[in-house]
Amino acid sequence: MLYWLYLSVIAIFAFAVLSAMIKIIREYERAVVFRLGRLLGAKGPGLIFLIPFVDRMVKVDLRVVTFDVPRQEVMTRDNVPVTVDAVVYFRVVNAEDAIVKVENFGKATSLIAQTTLRSVVGQHELDDLLAHRDKINQQLQRIIDEATEPWGIKVTAVEVRDVVLPEGMKRAMAKQAETERERRAKVINAEGEFQAAEKLVAAAQMIATQPIALQLRFLQTLTEVATEQNSTTIFPIPIDLFTPYLKRALESR
Repeated sequence: MLYWLYLSVIAIFAFAVLSAMIKIIREYERAVVFRLGRLLGAKGPGLIFLIPFVDRMVKVDLRVVTFDVPRQEVMTRDNVPVTVDAVVYFRVVNAEDAIVKVENFGKATSLIAQTTLRSVVGQHELDDLLAHRDKINQQLQRIIDEATEPWGIKVTAVEVRDVVLPEGMKRAMAKQAETERERRAKVINAEGEFQAAEKLVAAAQMIATQPIALQLRFLQTLTEVATEQNSTTIFPIPIDLFTPYLKRALESR
């Protein structure tokens, strides 16, 4: 009985030692190994062996990580208070630096993203923030990436997700947009009137050089009225219509 007890203890101890020695690292992970506190390097993926009670391993995920930047209250360059938030995409490109050079690379990246967001938005006017968001996103990505590069972090993208304006500013912008639409409508109407006047002037010049055109227009108007009206309509007939006939009658005498 005592023999089987010793055998069970040895088996459990051997299993614990093997579990501490053999580790399996996935394809998207790296193991940063320390031996008695000294950095050995990053290992993996696959099967790695450690010395029990001597080596310590820290796993690092190499996949792209996303996190939300909390809403930040910022004053724009033209003194408009806005509330903005963003989303950041980053990944670890150097597992050793991510563990050795910074205590918590995820938290550090989040904090520097918050301060950078406030700083960059404060350097732009409201119109730029609303109309040129792609340019601001690129500027944010570049600044945050430069700050986190010594930690082995690569910031792949930063997107400003939402811009919340004060209610008074929303009403002012809506009124401005309505005024702009009214201005454009008036300009279009004036352009139409100008083009119509140009056509009328051209028609008057043509009639002045060709009097017969006025007579043709008169006859066309009579035809249109006759087709649209069932009642009898009396029109004065210009004497110019009979002038050619009167001249011929006088000449034949």
